[in-house]
Amino acid sequence: MAATVAALAAAVALHTAIVTTDQAVLRAAPRDSAPQQAQLWQGEALEVRGEALDYLQVWDHARERGGYVKATQVRRSALAAADAPDLLAVLRFVREAPGAESLGIGIAAAWLQAAPAESVRGPQGAEALDALGTFANRLAQRASDGTGASRQAQVALSAHLEVAGRYGLKFASYEQDGRMRICYDGDAFRRVLALPATPEQKARAALALTQPECLDPALAPLQRYERDRWRADVLERVDVAALPPHVKHRVALRRASVWSTLAYGQVRLTVGNGGTAAERAVAELASVQRGELTEDDQPAYNDAAMRVGASRWAAVALAPAVPAGTRPAVVTQPGQPGETCVLLVDAKHDASKPLAKRCTYALVWLQSVSVNREGNAVALAVQPLEAWRELWLFRQQGGRWAIDVLPPAGLQPGAGYAEFAGWVPGGKQVLVAREARGEGRYRRSYEVVGLDSLATQRQTGEPGLLGPFQRWQDPAWMRMSVAAR
Repeated sequence: MAATVAALAAAVALHTAIVTTDQAVLRAAPRDSAPQQAQLWQGEALEVRGEALDYLQVWDHARERGGYVKATQVRRSALAAADAPDLLAVLRFVREAPGAESLGIGIAAAWLQAAPAESVRGPQGAEALDALGTFANRLAQRASDGTGASRQAQVALSAHLEVAGRYGLKFASYEQDGRMRICYDGDAFRRVLALPATPEQKARAALALTQPECLDPALAPLQRYERDRWRADVLERVDVAALPPHVKHRVALRRASVWSTLAYGQVRLTVGNGGTAAERAVAELASVQRGELTEDDQPAYNDAAMRVGASRWAAVALAPAVPAGTRPAVVTQPGQPGETCVLLVDAKHDASKPLAKRCTYALVWLQSVSVNREGNAVALAVQPLEAWRELWLFRQQGGRWAIDVLPPAGLQPGAGYAEFAGWVPGGKQVLVAREARGEGRYRRSYEVVGLDSLATQRQTGEPGLLGPFQRWQDPAWMRMSVAAR
């Protein structure tokens, strides 16, 4: 962060003019008819060397050329301590102006140069760096969403990113679902956490630094786990008791997502059983009052719930194994390196000659096993990804057993779960709850699935509207599942 602050300060020279409009013209002479030297963009810093009529004579260090620019298209500052209050006032105003991110970055750089050191280290410094991080984050979001923008808008956006880069701000790009995601590296927000910032400023910093969309998909599993531990530590620094309810809930939702990911990582890497992390995730999600969320927070609430739902079985202790009786039971044994083989056994069919067998590289939650009353079907939760859990159904047909997989949705895996919700007496139907987001779509459904074909026979968006769910839902599912939230 110190290097970034130094770059910000060095980018703004004494007797500076900050360009305030896009497509300002740097001319060869102080006349509107003079040849154009360059096109300037808001936020760029120019060194002032003189005045002529209604023009300023300037030197552009980035392009290494001089010229003249209209005085009405820039804001001048001597970058003295006396200018700091005015610059901070302008910064507060620009902060609320979408589209003026590069200008805000230039003003923040000017303030960092002008303000006394004690101010930079104090609450005003936290405010300025909070604004700087907000500008950079918003600019990155604009760049990520700018695929469908007009050519002119894309040119301006590219120029704004270049201006931000000249001030030392760094951005990374990742491919997600066939699109590029631009992310700010968060240096300003890290500094905010180390300064005497307000709880809301620290909350904004923590939320910006822990965005799941900005995790490098190329990280190895252990690196990803260490990154998630760091994200959890960042979120713990936020004093939620001092936050407005809607901001408090945003932090709780992010904590729930991160702790559910840690639960998966601990089991996946065999560094723990994930129980404590999963319990924390469930508790954070349960603390959120849905009525106190803004409309913009509803997708984050659903995504957090799906992540918690995917890993929630880690919070349930595994019961001691009991000898297989006449009813079928599920056991596991190692397969290829990193692989787990799931076997269906009973008193007559042990692991050497199981009723059915299937191997997977996913996490197998044995504590989720449920056998129907008739003994002709078994449900099992299997989690191949940190935010994606499938339902495996073992079915007896014609004296033989088959294993089928019900995914959360027929989409490219994003976030979601499919889970057992109850058995319908008769041995012909099972209740299934599904919730998923992927490929830009979100869906939650409660279904009655036939065991003969696994076809959905009835479904609804509310469990109370489906008779079998009212009569036959499993009490443990109703007590533990996030689907019934």
